Amino acid sequence: MARNNADTFIGFLHALDATVPAGTDIHLVMDNGSSHVAKKTRAWLAARPRFHVHHTPQHASWLNQVELFFSTLTRRLLRRGQFASRDELAERIDDFVLAYDEHDAKPYRWTYDGSPLKTA
Repeated sequence: MARNNADTFIGFLHALDATVPAGTDIHLVMDNGSSHVAKKTRAWLAARPRFHVHHTPQHASWLNQVELFFSTLTRRLLRRGQFASRDELAERIDDFVLAYDEHDAKPYRWTYDGSPLKTA
């Protein structure tokens, strides 16, 4: 994508809306990025009651951990991978996740206590 702004995000939401069968609720788990909380985005979502927004807490380090995992998956498997079919891709991802859980995954200990952060 050329820009990560409200218009680009709303374009994605339009595509999602067109793809998911009518009558099916759509739950979005999002951080508080500017494109997610822009007035234009909030208005678009408010006009579509099947969209249910769940914002992650500010300073949500767990979301960063998820992003790091997807970065690892991309670097180690997807970027240079060649897959003969969608089924093979899914199988290779499943194998990667199992191996990652077995050898690389480490427990994450939450340390943020919820108190306001100091500003510089």
